[in-house]
Amino acid sequence: MRMEAMEIGAVVGTAAQPVEANPAPTSSTSPRQQQATLMVDVVFPEQVNHHGTLFGGSAMAMMDKLAFLVATRETRRPMVTASSGRIDFRKPIPQGRLVELSGRVVQRGRRSVQVEVALAAEDLATGLRETSATAHFTLVAVDGPGAPLQEDDESFAQLPGIGPVTAMVEMVFPGHTNHHGSLFGGQALAWLGKAAMVAASRQARMPVVMAASERIDFHAPVLEGEIADLAARVVAIGNSSMTVEVLLHAEALLTGQRRLCTRGRFIMVAVGYDGRPVPVPQPLGRRLA
Repeated sequence: MRMEAMEIGAVVGTAAQPVEANPAPTSSTSPRQQQATLMVDVVFPEQVNHHGTLFGGSAMAMMDKLAFLVATRETRRPMVTASSGRIDFRKPIPQGRLVELSGRVVQRGRRSVQVEVALAAEDLATGLRETSATAHFTLVAVDGPGAPLQEDDESFAQLPGIGPVTAMVEMVFPGHTNHHGSLFGGQALAWLGKAAMVAASRQARMPVVMAASERIDFHAPVLEGEIADLAARVVAIGNSSMTVEVLLHAEALLTGQRRLCTRGRFIMVAVGYDGRPVPVPQPLGRRLA
């Protein structure tokens, strides 16, 4: 590993051959046969949670960023994240570890691309590598100004579930946006992951980590200058795990107009001081598996 790559924080590389603008898949070179695009980063203190391991939201932001790069390289068109399938977090990644993300196109439609991303952790001292997370993202092409924004019918999302709703707001500044002037999908994932962590921690009153993301759907963009209003609630409790649903609404500061932009479901696991799963307190007279 070249030290220059480590010093700049994140490096993207690929051995894939150049592709033409808007190419059609051919019988000789299917997406599954293409080489993976790689991104390398180091887990720094600002990316870890209170356990000293890579925050789940930061990991999802990394994977979404690579998926965007892979899809854009494949299509040579402006792409945005439409949804993600289940994201499984297999092992925590301590601070200081090298993380290598690999992404490749596994399916391509007329306007959409499905990208598979794997995140591996490497101990720089021993060279030991372990796959820590895998994910599938669906990205769609957005040519031109895009579809007009629509106001959300509901004034505020009511989340059925267990316990109180955790609410939090974030302001979308230029540093949070992509080149379309809307909230970067990776940043949205980081905020959703944080809201899920807070909701699960309040429910269990013990340390929690993200085990998986069941599904995330991006319905509409959040524009620069708008408020991202998040609401999270535990909707199911298992032995040591909790399923948290999170909604993200955009709100225009001057008009108060709101619309649902993103919905996600996360599985959070309660852990003890040794990092192992521990039982979660069950609601009185109620248990949802």
